[in-house]
Amino acid sequence: MELSRRTFSTLAGTAALGLALGGGSAAPQDAYAAHVVPTGPPPAPPGADGQPHTIGYDRYSLIVDGRRLVLWSGEMHPFRLPSPSLWRDVLQKMRAFGYNAVSIYVSWNYHSPAQGHYDFTGIRDLDLFLRMATETGLYVILRPGPYINAEIDAGGFPGWLTATKGTARTADPTYLSHVDEWLTQVNSIVSKHLFTQGTGTVLLYQIENEYDAHVTEPTGRDYMSHLYKKVRADGIDVPLFHNDKGRNGYWTPGSFDTGADTGGWLYGFDGYPTPSQPPPDWGHFGIGGAKGGATASPKTPGFVPEFGGGWFDPWGGSWFDGKGYAESRRTRDAAYERRFYLTNLANGLTLHNVYMTFGGTSWGWLPAPVVYTSYDYGAAFDEGRNATAKLVPMHQLGHLLRTVPDFAKLDKAADVAVDGLKVYHLTNADTGAHVYVLRNDSAKEVTSTLPTATDDIEVTVPAQDARLLVTQLALGGRKLRYSTVTPMMSLSTGRQDLAVFAGKRGEMAHVVVECPEEPAVTRLDEQAAWVWDRGLLHVTVPLGIGGLTRVLVQAGGVDNPLVLLFADEATSVRLWPYETGSGTALVYGPALLREATISGTTAQLTGDTIAETGVEVWGPRGITDVTWNGRAVPATVTNAGSLRSNPDALLPGVPAVPLPVLDGWRRKVENQEAAVAFDDSKWTAANKTSTFSTTAIPSGQPLLFADDYGFHYGDVWYRGRFTTSTADALESLTLAYSTGTQGLLMAWLDGEPLGTHRMPVPTNSSVRQGSWTAKATLAVPEKPANLRAAGSHVLSVLVRRMQHDQDGKALDTHKVARGLTAATFKGASPKVSWRLQGEASPDPVRGPQNNGGLYGEREGWHLPGYGDSGWEAVTLPRADKRQGVAWYRTSFQLAVDTGIDASIGLVLDDDPARAYRVQIFLNGWNMGQYINDVGPQHTFALPNGILRTRGTNTLALAVLSDGTTPAGPKDVRLTLLGSAAGGVPVSPVASPGR
Repeated sequence: MELSRRTFSTLAGTAALGLALGGGSAAPQDAYAAHVVPTGPPPAPPGADGQPHTIGYDRYSLIVDGRRLVLWSGEMHPFRLPSPSLWRDVLQKMRAFGYNAVSIYVSWNYHSPAQGHYDFTGIRDLDLFLRMATETGLYVILRPGPYINAEIDAGGFPGWLTATKGTARTADPTYLSHVDEWLTQVNSIVSKHLFTQGTGTVLLYQIENEYDAHVTEPTGRDYMSHLYKKVRADGIDVPLFHNDKGRNGYWTPGSFDTGADTGGWLYGFDGYPTPSQPPPDWGHFGIGGAKGGATASPKTPGFVPEFGGGWFDPWGGSWFDGKGYAESRRTRDAAYERRFYLTNLANGLTLHNVYMTFGGTSWGWLPAPVVYTSYDYGAAFDEGRNATAKLVPMHQLGHLLRTVPDFAKLDKAADVAVDGLKVYHLTNADTGAHVYVLRNDSAKEVTSTLPTATDDIEVTVPAQDARLLVTQLALGGRKLRYSTVTPMMSLSTGRQDLAVFAGKRGEMAHVVVECPEEPAVTRLDEQAAWVWDRGLLHVTVPLGIGGLTRVLVQAGGVDNPLVLLFADEATSVRLWPYETGSGTALVYGPALLREATISGTTAQLTGDTIAETGVEVWGPRGITDVTWNGRAVPATVTNAGSLRSNPDALLPGVPAVPLPVLDGWRRKVENQEAAVAFDDSKWTAANKTSTFSTTAIPSGQPLLFADDYGFHYGDVWYRGRFTTSTADALESLTLAYSTGTQGLLMAWLDGEPLGTHRMPVPTNSSVRQGSWTAKATLAVPEKPANLRAAGSHVLSVLVRRMQHDQDGKALDTHKVARGLTAATFKGASPKVSWRLQGEASPDPVRGPQNNGGLYGEREGWHLPGYGDSGWEAVTLPRADKRQGVAWYRTSFQLAVDTGIDASIGLVLDDDPARAYRVQIFLNGWNMGQYINDVGPQHTFALPNGILRTRGTNTLALAVLSDGTTPAGPKDVRLTLLGSAAGGVPVSPVASPGR
């Protein structure tokens, strides 16, 4: 029997589900199972080779082209980095630091400004991103929803969907018709980048996200079935999966109808455990039972499509006591990663995606109400694309999992007891390797003895940390008996084997290699010591003294020499393996290796440096020369079989990056809409009488919900005209409104300010609530007298909506009303005729989330080239006490040296008692919202490409103040978030002006 390219089958004898998905026919079941390669060198990174590929799996791991694969993935979102050139920067950094896959959401609202309209161009070019991932050599986990959550507006649903018929996230036919249209658009692109077809590296595809509603109802099962069949019908033939929220055992294989397909479905779940608690056992070897994690699906590999690499932060910074993402990074640091991620691996979770690895920026009106602009997340790469200390374990583990195949197939072995430590003991039956994860959950460092089958090993594990040790591991032609430090990689290149071991600075590393015959050992760095005794070579090295320590082991009955390399943490993240077209290379020295190619006898390297450094290259035989970023580096062949730069040929560090002072400000106030004489005749009349919103129209009120009139993002203005008689005594009015967290309402009557009402600052218990409603009762002052006098009046109301609920429970809460919902009066009962105005037509380049409905936005005050010469010249700091909006504009020039990657941010600071907020526009792009008296964010990343690092930039600030306190801006300045010599070429992002 042979398998067709779209058939899924249980592989005999292995309980494996194999996907023969590359075109043509696959081998018979037994033969396919036998083709699993348990050992051997790692395969080359994936690419677009034009050849068909197979994807299979069993309970241990994915099986890609017959080889087991541990998927070590990181999450990034292209829509949170609106500069396509920088996508390549982040992808190359991920690959360099040990990740072999990238997981991405594709957000429906980002690509669909209106029903039936889709945009995959410019910063929304999904095809370009997938090409870059392929060129970088990363697998892609694609997650297009249709619902994604992601702390993004409406959970990713487009604004126009809030005002349509149909119940979202169910089998409602109207909703499904919209979904099918969206998936058709996405899949027409994705189908060109499938790993199975040899045209790209899309390896896995997720449908929906965290769908824990309607699980037992037909509408839920039918919905998932529809999505599955739709994706398959669109030609997506890689394994599909869902991300179960909270390890419920929902949507396991067989839980819903997949039509003719009987397999190809992986069970995955997310995990965001509390750092202060012991790491949970959620994998195949855990104690969770049928619904505790991977045990819910015993025939598929353990899969966490999202495991916490940080945590999001809400307005006010309430998760982290107002300290922002620095505190998230502190509480989920490198030690957290070792404790939790090693526990995952020890529990058989071999598909592991870290959410987030690069968080980025929820610019414009992208963020859900719960979060502020920065989505840094406390991730391993910060918002400025800088590597953080969290990359140390990711780098070490990622390269270990990639270069050592033993970790892809582990079974639980005999329990081992070690005083003061939690120990996981696993073994690979094919290779004989034993793996030990030793975890210290206490507040004190623990030194104890690990008993193994052959030796008792003294180990030290720092407080709240973990360590990975391996025995009987193949190091090329030799075998590791044991080590007291963690193996980081095992490579073969240039007819020699390389083995890297890493540990803490100051630690004494002890590595024991089996050598039945006495080898010839050369100490290439003076820190090392060695002794051969009864078939065992003992090497000891104090880590962190002089950088990398090298020991050469030759002969002893083995043909290939073995170079042992010892590194402390700081040194380990300067070691870069790279698969070139001519073989494997290992580069030591620079802050980042982006690419390595072999051309004749020259190793051509590109990457980044921060400080001056030498460079050393192990690679295919015959290399005699090295270039760095296109420049020759004089180098000499060493006894370690490497090519090392000469002492006087250091790679350059990064020069200082001067930043200009921001001055030359001009100012202009708006609120024209508050004036009685303002012409609103072209505004939309509030004359609808029905809605698809989940909010009922208040009794006796007109329909005022902004979404029903096509206004979905940012601020919305209302103007109501009414007449009072001499019998009326207008004392106050009550305005009901609905926004997300931190929304506000401000009102004027006949041009006079009545006041501002704000939603409360969220607390930890309320931070997830996105559907906020409030009533603002505003007194009508006695003066000026015309406000209470009989006659015609104009009521002007500005509502800052703060976006839509994420609908996490599939209750259509993204359709909760936004904007003004009702107006009632005390002392009068006039009939009000309403008109409203929100954002203008979506910016064709920047997209629908860039602008709201402020007068200045509608008139282009935020755009480069706008004529502001007639505005008032002002200096900062500035303090006005005025209800409404004032705009500030200036321009500045940058002249960052070519070849320098400078990440630059904008800082706003003021007295936190001052109540105002600022929308920040850089070259017309809405880079975020600052709320001075709430925080915690004060620094805003300005991505290169939008930021002209060699040219002129326009900065516009829309300052919205409630009139109760003086309002800034005060201190507005540029800051350097990070810099390196190198980077990637950056193309300017289109920033059209007026």
